[in-house]
Amino acid sequence: MKLTHFVLMVAGTTTALMAGIFYAFSCAVNLGLGRLSDTNYLTAFQSINRTIQNPVFFVAFFGAPFFLSLSAWLQYSRPTSVRFWLLAAASLVYWVGAFGVTVLGNIPLNNQLDSLQLLSTSADELARQRAQFEGPWNRLNAVRSVASAAAMVLFILACLSPDEP
Repeated sequence: MKLTHFVLMVAGTTTALMAGIFYAFSCAVNLGLGRLSDTNYLTAFQSINRTIQNPVFFVAFFGAPFFLSLSAWLQYSRPTSVRFWLLAAASLVYWVGAFGVTVLGNIPLNNQLDSLQLLSTSADELARQRAQFEGPWNRLNAVRSVASAAAMVLFILACLSPDEP
């Protein structure tokens, strides 16, 4: 197997895995968690945020932007091909809309929630904390979902396009 094909395979797999995670949160996990009481919602989300930080998740989370970018770089030639431009666009969309939004938006919200001591917090404060977390986190996740799906579509179009200019 050629290196370029292997990198394309890994880029597609990791990007699809991340798009699936973001999509699953948008259409199932967040809806289910939204039905919980404030205490149960915040407890569940703290647990999810702590357990998702594991090597299996990190392979896809860091692999998608890295391998998308590497796949674009490996396709670069003069004159540039449509495949290169589609992979470069997929990389940019993913870096900004999925990875960037996660690092600059979702993770700070997760860290803020993680510092909350649920057992010693009043019911009113729990309701306030949830309101500050839930809406913004869900909106950011929707952005990640759309961006990673768009990156995946661009990636598929790149794979279907000729690799020559």
